[in-house]
Amino acid sequence: MDINKIMEILPHRYPFLLVDKIIELVPGEKAVGIKNLTINEPFFAGHFPGRPIMPGVLMIESMAQVGACALLGQEKYQDKLAFLAGVDNMRFKRLAVPGDRLVITSNVVRVKGNFGKFSAQIKIDDELICQGDLMFGMEKSN
Repeated sequence: MDINKIMEILPHRYPFLLVDKIIELVPGEKAVGIKNLTINEPFFAGHFPGRPIMPGVLMIESMAQVGACALLGQEKYQDKLAFLAGVDNMRFKRLAVPGDRLVITSNVVRVKGNFGKFSAQIKIDDELICQGDLMFGMEKSN
């Protein structure tokens, strides 16, 4: 799934679209996405001057966006927006910096009504840098 298809599914736009490409997709089950970090990312200017680091909350958001691609790519959810409702068991093991290529995997654990859960992780060069569970709610888009 290229960036144009991602933007058909997600409402996010620059600077808050945090996935560049989906390289694996099993609709309703799993998505694997890529985020290439460059020094031009707007958050690096202030986080932190002289030592640019991707904020952990934006790593969480990137995992949620990849999960939303797995879920909202299904026809039955095409009229829905997904919202982050909770984060559990999130652990960060390494920093993400300019030049890194994040490989983001989000698995749909369950969907019940308008709520559900993803299990997600990010790797850089096959090294696990963070993982945790994300809860989401969905509602009809306008």
